[in-house]
Order: sequence, then C-alpha cells, then structure tokens
Amino acid sequence: MAREKVVLAYSGGLDTSVILHWIAHRGYDVVALLLDLGQPVDDLEALRRKGEQVGAAKSVVQDVKEEFVRDFVFPALQFNALYEGTYLLGTSLARPLIAKAQIELARREGAGTVAHGATGKGNDQVRFELTYLALNPDIRIIAPWKLPEFYRALPGRRELIAYAEQHHIPVKATLAQPWSSDENLMHISFEAGMLEDPWQAPRDEMFEMTADPRQAPDRAQEVLIRFEAGVPVAVDGERLSPARLLAHLNTVGGAHGIGRVDMVESRYVGMKSRGVYETPGGTILHVAHRAMESITLDRDVIQLKDSLMPRFARLVYNGFWYSPEMRVLLALLPETQRAVTGTVRLQLYKGACQVTGRQSPYSLYDTAVVSMEADQGAYNPQDAVGFIRLNALTLKADHRQRKKLEEGK
Repeated sequence: MAREKVVLAYSGGLDTSVILHWIAHRGYDVVALLLDLGQPVDDLEALRRKGEQVGAAKSVVQDVKEEFVRDFVFPALQFNALYEGTYLLGTSLARPLIAKAQIELARREGAGTVAHGATGKGNDQVRFELTYLALNPDIRIIAPWKLPEFYRALPGRRELIAYAEQHHIPVKATLAQPWSSDENLMHISFEAGMLEDPWQAPRDEMFEMTADPRQAPDRAQEVLIRFEAGVPVAVDGERLSPARLLAHLNTVGGAHGIGRVDMVESRYVGMKSRGVYETPGGTILHVAHRAMESITLDRDVIQLKDSLMPRFARLVYNGFWYSPEMRVLLALLPETQRAVTGTVRLQLYKGACQVTGRQSPYSLYDTAVVSMEADQGAYNPQDAVGFIRLNALTLKADHRQRKKLEEGK
C-alpha cells in the first residue's frame, strides 16, 4: 500500500530536521521543501541532501528570492507598512510565500498533506495554516507542535537536541545560544531564551546583519535610491533586480548599524512577545519611499494610505495575505504609486538613516507657491483671510456651545 505524501516546509535547522525524521517514521513519504529566501546558507545542496539523509523521500530546493522581494516585500514597502509602528514585517511577509510554494509542490507531487514546524504559541502557525486553507481548502495539515505525542516528548530545545543526537541527525544548534533566530533577505529576527525577559539587553554577539552603531564608520555615507512607480530600481545609479537591490542595501546599511529594532509586540494568538530585529536594507527603503511619496503624492492620498496602512500591516502580521480584504488593498496600491518616481538622497551614519534630498519629474512641490521670497503671483496671502474665517466657524460654534453648557451647571 502506497504511503501518504506530505510536503514539509523544511529549513535544515534543528526543529524541522527533527520534525522531518519524526513524520517520516510515522508512515509518511516526506517531500522536504527548502526555499532560498536569501538566508545565509553556505550550501543549499548540502541541506537538500541532508533532508534525504534524515528521512525525506524527496528533497527539493527552490530559489524564490526575486519573487519574495518583488511580490511581497515591495508591496509592503509601497504601503509603508509597520506593525504597531515599529516592525517591518520581515518574517510575516515570508510565510505566505513558503506556504504557497508548499501547496503548489503538493499539487505537483500528488500530496494531500502539508506540514510545518511552527510552535503552538506563535504567529507562524496561523500564517502557514490560513494560507494553506485559502489556497486549498481540502488540504490536510500536520503541525507536530500541536500534537500531544510530539510536544510532550519534545517540549524544548534540550529535548530536540537530545533527539537529534539519538537519531544521528546533524544539527548546528547548541544549548549555549540562548535565543532563536529566523532570517531571510528582508531581515533576521531573534526571540525566546534570554529575550523573554523584556528588561534583558540583547548580547552584542547576537547581531549578525548589522554593525554596532557605536563601532560603525566615523564618516557618513551618501546613498541615492531611484524609484519608478513606487518600486526601487537602482542604487547610486546602478540598476539592480529586486533581490540584488535589497541584498546590496543590507550590506551598505548593515555596515552603518542601520535597522536594529527591539520591541514588545502583540501576537495574534493573544500574548505579548519580545522580538529583536535587524532590517538594514528594509529600513533604508522605508525611509526613502516615504520621502519619495512626500513630494509626489497628494496630501489626502497620503492620509488615506496612512489610515489604511495599519490595517494592511495587521493583515500581513496575522496571516491574511490571501484574503478578500488584502486583494482590495493590493488592487488600490498601483494607482497610488503611478507618480512615485524619482530619486532620494540619504545619509547613513552610526545607526541613523537621514533623508537629505529628493527630486521627481512628477513633483507636486512648487517653489513659486511655497517660496518665502518676493511674491511671484502664484499665491495671494489675502486669500488666507477667508480660508481661516470659514474653517473657524465650527470652532466658534463649539465655543458658544461649551459656554452655554458651563453656564447651565
């Protein structure tokens, strides 16, 4: 009798290596899917072979870096998306792509089941499974961290490492590193371990993508970013593909300590969690894009986008990339970005990313109107008299009403 196939989201790390072995020894043919999202892996082919050595019937590697940046990171950038005013959503943006790739591979392989290694306390379980069910409502899901027989036997890193040693599964994880991390081309995230104490400062040796701002170069670096219809296309005059552009800015920004964030966030599953993030290239692009919009977007369009941005960010964070509401927001986005074309100049220095100039062929900035120098006939200051008087009508009425209320006491 043929064994049932299951497509596992596989990273080659401790958790998914143990989960691969565990599922394979429960009667499944595991197809391990390893996606190249720009994480620093020396040898993806070696990880693919390792998957088969650990127990996968088949191990597949896919390079999705360009798709990730083009179709997920850049739309979030165009929305200026920040979750709770701080988090640039690096992990959140990667999960729907991973889950989509699993569903597509499951279809090609004739598999009726998918699996992931997200824990039962985190957001990723929601992101993976909502995407699975949005793209294939009939798919079956194996989530070992929610199965008592798994999490009771393997409740933490110590037990996972012991399991790996017992079954000769090669892993790099050790108990000496008191945090967990997840990395892609957008960022690296750190959580758990010592970071569960929100008063505990991160260790200097934890950071991987960014230099300590105190040790960054003593000379500022100027960077020019070119946008076309809201999409960054060139750095310092060199046109680059989406993934190459973000990778380049990661290197440049990381050298100057750009993009470190330490925050306590509200998980969708109902708890507070502490996360530390490094997002050098994403931070530079976020600052530059806002500067480009400031000169090319109408005031009320900016305010409309700003009012919708928290909703977009929550949808991404909570795992609703493939939802009706997200489709509407993404359909709106191109119209807002048509004129967001031009160049932004930034200065990078010891953790700071400062805009020093912006220009666009579609600029709404009119020197003749805004100039404080001699009147050029574009603006009559006397027009402001009636403008202010009309806008004050409601304020005067409010004053009279409040005065009556106070007198009636």
